[in-house]
Amino acid sequence: MPPATVHLVIPCYQESGRIGPFLNELCEVTRDLGGVTIQVVEDGSDAAEAARMRDIIAPLCARHAHLRPALFLPQNRGKGGAVYAGWDTAPDVDWLAFVDADGSCSAAEVLNLIRKARLQPTPQTALFASRWDQTGDKVRRQWKRRLMGRIFGTLVSTLLNISIHDSQCGLKLIPRTAYQRIAPGLRIHGFAFDVELLAALHDSGCDFEEVSIAWHETPGGHVHLVRDSVRMARDVLAVRSRRKSGGQGWSSGSRLDA
Repeated sequence: MPPATVHLVIPCYQESGRIGPFLNELCEVTRDLGGVTIQVVEDGSDAAEAARMRDIIAPLCARHAHLRPALFLPQNRGKGGAVYAGWDTAPDVDWLAFVDADGSCSAAEVLNLIRKARLQPTPQTALFASRWDQTGDKVRRQWKRRLMGRIFGTLVSTLLNISIHDSQCGLKLIPRTAYQRIAPGLRIHGFAFDVELLAALHDSGCDFEEVSIAWHETPGGHVHLVRDSVRMARDVLAVRSRRKSGGQGWSSGSRLDA
């Protein structure tokens, strides 16, 4: 049997200063896996930034056949919108995945998660990378971001009645068939898109597993600790409200229990 196919999207907005080394390493470690494609989705950055991204990606595409040409969105859609735009270009793969462009989730961790997904006889259980194991130096993160992450994880778990430690880690693999069932009802495209994705997968009957990974915070991110945390909390409340009203477009199974 050929290995399960994976389409890995890297959403980017103003990331030309950070993506180069990570993308190069990612292409190297996945080159011999077979059945893996990688695609950068540039989320509506200005023309100068788009040109810088082309200069980074073009030579890598020439060396790595599994790196697809980048998708340049004409307008900024938000991180989730960029991920979904990339996923929609691969309607026939077994697994859909995304990883953040900054390299906080290393190429080695991406490789490990793909291998773990391929142990499933058929794609059934979504895999969410998680920073919940914070022993030793496995997770290197500013204390205030660590604290906010714990608070937000508790908020998500409590309000949505879904047992999860870390819904926001930037590395996930989703069975393509599960995504296609819920895609028409997904509305949140900002930083909290992961929460809606989690709730929709859960309510449609798709299991998920948190996989502890090593994670090292990379400077230069675009998330504002206070402002974006408030926005994300509002999105969690919106997801909770939608679930109480029946999902409004999600393919709901027997798990609508929030």
